[in-house]
Amino acid sequence: MGLTNQATGFRTLRENFLPASTGGYLVALAGNPNAGKSTVFNALTGLKQHTGNWPGKTVLQARGKFTHQGHTFTLVDLPGTYSLLANSVEEQVARDFICFGRPDVTVVVVDATCLERNLNLVLQVTETTNAVVVCLNLMDEARRKRIAIDVPLLARELGVPVVPTAARRGEGLAHLKDTIAAVATGALCPGPAPIIYDADIEAAAGRLAKQLQPLLRGRLNARWVALRLLEGDATLLQGIQQFLGVDLSEPGIKLQVKEVLV
Repeated sequence: MGLTNQATGFRTLRENFLPASTGGYLVALAGNPNAGKSTVFNALTGLKQHTGNWPGKTVLQARGKFTHQGHTFTLVDLPGTYSLLANSVEEQVARDFICFGRPDVTVVVVDATCLERNLNLVLQVTETTNAVVVCLNLMDEARRKRIAIDVPLLARELGVPVVPTAARRGEGLAHLKDTIAAVATGALCPGPAPIIYDADIEAAAGRLAKQLQPLLRGRLNARWVALRLLEGDATLLQGIQQFLGVDLSEPGIKLQVKEVLV
């Protein structure tokens, strides 16, 4: 289970973000602002919540627990963001936790009434991790606006489970818990559809990913890191150094990074 991964160093990474006593499967809750993420969080955790700031940040961290099918889940409510591109402190916190905190499951809450805008974050998260569940929230509002969504087709296109909910009514939450448990325990293994970029970007990303694999040692998705470096995301290099303990000032590593950014 999630927090028994000490041999891989995952637990050590998680302790950068959470108390060492945090137990059970770790679930990150991501989503755009106003997608109903906090309503989902409150509905799943009830009064079993703790609040504070993210380490070293003035951004609120909320976490809570729930039990389901005999398992305990720690749910971490990430700041509401539109992307993981680290253009703001909130986006950097969300990105760092998903990348370096290694949650067992990342649930992305999306607004069913403006799905296209919300899917941008979903695609960015599925580039980072396979263990993703999409919570298609505000379905009651979508029905009221006569918006029809083919949920099975959406799930097939994304390659991850999609659970329709109306969290403020409690609708769909039991199914959401079942799906989280299935992904966390490995009973369900999502396979996100890969995003294919232009040929020159794919070639550059592939070359850079090969250079990065010895550096990352399987602790991050090398292709995703390569794509972010091609975008010039310097904060990711800082995160790799901070959380993975890789000294980027070493001459050999500096040379690799320089080649990445060329």
